[in-house]
Amino acid sequence: MKTLLHPTYFPNILSFATLIQNDVVWEVEDNFQKQTYRNRCEICNDQGHHLLSIPIKHVGGKQGRQKYKDVQIENSYEWQRQHWRTLQTAYRTSPYFEFYEDEIAPLYNNTFDLLLDYNIKTTTTILECLQLESSINMTTQYEKAPDGFLDARFLVNARKKREFSQRKYEQVFSDRNDFLENRSILDLLFNEGPNSVQYLKSQDLSFFDA
Repeated sequence: MKTLLHPTYFPNILSFATLIQNDVVWEVEDNFQKQTYRNRCEICNDQGHHLLSIPIKHVGGKQGRQKYKDVQIENSYEWQRQHWRTLQTAYRTSPYFEFYEDEIAPLYNNTFDLLLDYNIKTTTTILECLQLESSINMTTQYEKAPDGFLDARFLVNARKKREFSQRKYEQVFSDRNDFLENRSILDLLFNEGPNSVQYLKSQDLSFFDA
């Protein structure tokens, strides 16, 4: 089914399962909103939950609004270096970090100007790591109530957590922390490697019909 989905920073497992199980069209014509997964992702570390956030350039003026596709990354701050070091510290002991390290590292070594371009690149990189096709289809206009689409755009909201049944897998530091649901796809990739594909395909998305 054709499904509308927001490109996000290394999408969480629920969003990536939606991508794997559906024919996705990326929503790129909406306005940027704060406190969403557009510029943040959640990982696991020795303390449990950890948030990685990409700094963006904020526009001035009275409205202060801008299209998501026009949002620029604030690269004067060395966020890429910080994020990569955090990922190395959090996942270097995971089973598959070294296996995928060379594919993920360029995303933190090369400079990207637009947040949308970067987010799409993070997603296509993961698809390539999992040896899955990475066709990109985008919206050409914004529709509040799209006809003929499964609307999964709500998954971008970081403030409203979607309850769903997620099968547990072995996470880093599981000896000291409880299982954390719906982390970034990076968490699944580094811990499960090639098994991530079957895991994502078997994820129950029946809540869409609720």
